[in-house]
Parts: sequence; structure tokens; C-alpha cells
Amino acid sequence: MNAFERALSAEGLTVSTIHGKGRGLVATKDFFPGDVIICQEPYASSPSKSSTGSSCDGCFSTTNLRKCSGCRIAWYCGSACQKSEWKLHELECKALSSLTEDKRKMLTPTIRLMIRLVLRRKLQNDRVIPTTATDNYDLVAALVSHMSDLDEKQLVLYAQMSNLVKVVLPSLEVDLREITQNFSKLSCNAHTICDDELRPLGTGLYPVISIINHSCIPNSVLVFEGQIAVVRAVEPIHKGDEVVISYIDTAATTETRQNSLNHYFFKCSCPRCTKNPLEELKEVAILEGYGCKDQKCFGFLFYKAENKAFTCQSCGHSRDEDDINRIANEVEELSAKAASSLSTGNPSEASLLYKNVEQLEVNLFHPHSVKLLGTRETLLKVFMELNDWRDALTYCQLTIPVYQRLYQSPHPLLGLQYYTCGKLEWLLEQTEDALKSFTKAVEILRISHGTSTPFMKELFSKVEEARAEHCYKLSAKDG
Repeated sequence: MNAFERALSAEGLTVSTIHGKGRGLVATKDFFPGDVIICQEPYASSPSKSSTGSSCDGCFSTTNLRKCSGCRIAWYCGSACQKSEWKLHELECKALSSLTEDKRKMLTPTIRLMIRLVLRRKLQNDRVIPTTATDNYDLVAALVSHMSDLDEKQLVLYAQMSNLVKVVLPSLEVDLREITQNFSKLSCNAHTICDDELRPLGTGLYPVISIINHSCIPNSVLVFEGQIAVVRAVEPIHKGDEVVISYIDTAATTETRQNSLNHYFFKCSCPRCTKNPLEELKEVAILEGYGCKDQKCFGFLFYKAENKAFTCQSCGHSRDEDDINRIANEVEELSAKAASSLSTGNPSEASLLYKNVEQLEVNLFHPHSVKLLGTRETLLKVFMELNDWRDALTYCQLTIPVYQRLYQSPHPLLGLQYYTCGKLEWLLEQTEDALKSFTKAVEILRISHGTSTPFMKELFSKVEEARAEHCYKLSAKDG
């Protein structure tokens, strides 16, 4: 057993060859919902918008930022992060400071991520920073690049990006072929680093986490505490079970999910992706199809070519194809106008247009349609931007039943939607409802997020505050 295997064994894990998947992470002990399976710091990372100074290079915080006085590219929230990054950034700073303005404009987050990966490897080789069994370049080298699966256009792009890395680091002996392979590895192995509410902050390469395979019915979830990747069990995992997470948003049909997985160069064969054809048709009809003309009916519709109509499989009502196409065209035209209003900074006008879109979609789609859900999520965001808490709450509440159907519980997105409902109800002084929503959020998020992060401590505080206020109102009413 080598050092890496021993390190995993101490965590109750081992790397095994999984049929049809390659390497995978397998449990050598039982894990229960909420248990931390493994955590890892990134081998290299980069904020999403480093050139605009949107977040700290050290912790991805967005507050109290100051730009590096040397390169004028890196940002830090304070001396602690600057010191923790200094050994690497000292080399990076010298390289970036010498670039012309034109070359600086070409420093995308991905280019910068690769530069930091190359420099970290150099620092470890020179023993300036330590290596460990789970933090070394050999783990990066072991990742699959899928170079043979790339088309010529992508290969040329990666080669050009590698040349830019060489231009930025002229003093280093850079192996262009290896850098090209590493760009391909980043494409299918790097992870989007998110905050507690799953908003993207940057990208990181976590070589051990990258061994974990995908399933559309995951038994684990990946979240981040700062830049530390944390994998927690959301289902009981028994000794011998493979640990799996989801690489994509699973609120979609099988075809859509498989298309989303294309750039990972595999086809998912989980039970949800290999269900029988009738179940597949039903899923498509519900998520992407049309709704019964009786809005009290939750039946799904199948198309009958001989009648040129869609027939409800629950109550038997039919909808004329021409009528459906007419409404669909109205939705498309109005959605384009609404999106234009939103993109040009007119949320008030956009809210009215999206409301009209939503009403048309209610008459067109199944109640659990992902398109209808997307419109309601947009309305929620728009009304929150407008500080219209009442309308925001209306649309937030409408998304909950769909989230419950689309996301396997306990899913963090469902927990966060309950959290949003709770915050809106609290602002509207609907104390009892807020307490219920916060409590439901805690039940889910304590499993996916743990209990010790600042975010979760704040949520626990909101629950206690809502409970105290509710008890006070009850006692005042009784008195």
C-alpha cells in the first residue's frame, strides 16, 4: 500500500476500477447522511473574474479587497490571505508584472489557473512548499485528459493557450504538450467553486475529488467551505459502495442530462438514465411537454399524429396542435422582449413582461415543466432586485413543489429554496411561516452543508429568532 492509498484508507476510502467508468472512489466503511467523506484544498485555483477584482485570490471573499501593488491583477481581502498566497504569487507577480497591456487582456481565469498550476508544481519540485500524499503533481498527472477524444479545433485552441502560458512564464522550461494535455484535464476534471448558496466564485482543480464519478442519483454532494472542497454523504453509504456525486444540474430529461455530460466524454448509465422507454416518455412529457387544458389535472400529454392533437394520459382531454403552437409562439416572442428589458437594466418592465410569459406558460406547459420553473425563478430574482418581497415570495413558493419533484432529497438546492422562502416570509412578518421554512431548510442543509460554517450558524440563529418571535406573538395573543 503506497502513501496515497494509506491516506485514503485512513478516511475509510479506496480507489477501485469501476466497470465502464475507470477509476472511482469506494467506501471501506459505512457513511451516514451528513458525514464528511473527504475534503481537499485545490492544487490550483482562480477566481472567475480576477481581472475585475471581484474576489480575493486567497479565499474568494468579495469584501475589503485591495489590488496587489505589484502585478495589479491579483486581489486580496487582507494580509492573512496575501501571506498565505505569497510563495506562489511572488513568482506569479513577477511574471504578470512584465506583461504588456495586450497580453494582460488575454489572461482569462483558465489561463491564470494553468499558470498557478505550473508554478505550484515548480515550488513543490524545489521544496519551497511541501508535498503530501494527497497534494502533489503526480495526482494531476494521473488524471485522464481525453486528448484522443478532442476535435482539431479544440486541440488548436489548447495549443494556443499553452503558448500563452509559455509567454507569461518565459524563465521556465514549459513542456507545451504537457500543458496542452493539462488544459484538456481542466476541462473535464476541474470544479466550479461556489459559495454557501451555490453561487459560482471560481474554478479549482482537486485531483482526489476528481476521482469521484458522476451519477444522476448521487449518494453524496460536493460543497465548498471557502476554497476547501467537502464531499458529504446525503444517503447511507455502505462498505463497498461507490461514492458518487452529480456533475450537472439533474433537473432535466435524460437527453438533456446526457448532452450536459458530453464534455466529460462518458454516457451516464445510472438507473435514472436507463429506465424503461415508457417512463422516459413520461419524464419528457412532464419536464418539457405540455399540460392538460384542465389546469386542475396534473396529467401528461402524448401526441397523436392521426388527430394532430396532444391527449392527456390521465383524464383523456385533447389539445389541438395548432392552438399549442400559437401559444408557444407568443411565449417565444414575449420571452425575447422580457430578456431584452432585463439585459438593458429595466427590471420593472421585465417583471411585467415575464409575468405575462408565466401566465401563458401556465396555460401551455405541464405544472412541473422546467421552462415554467425557469420563468418563475427569473421572476423571483427580478422581484428580489426590486425589493418587492411579496411578489418574490409568491414565485418562490410556486417553485417549491417542482423542486421537491426534480431534486432527490436532501438536495441543497431544495434546502436553499426553503431558506429563501423563509427570508422573504420573515421580511413580510409572516413569522410562523418563516419558522416552518427555516426549519425545513435546516433539515436539508445540515446534511449537505454541515453545522459549523458561518452560513449554517446564521441559519440556526434565524430559526431561534423566528421561534422566539413566534412564541412571543402566541403569548401576547393569549394574554
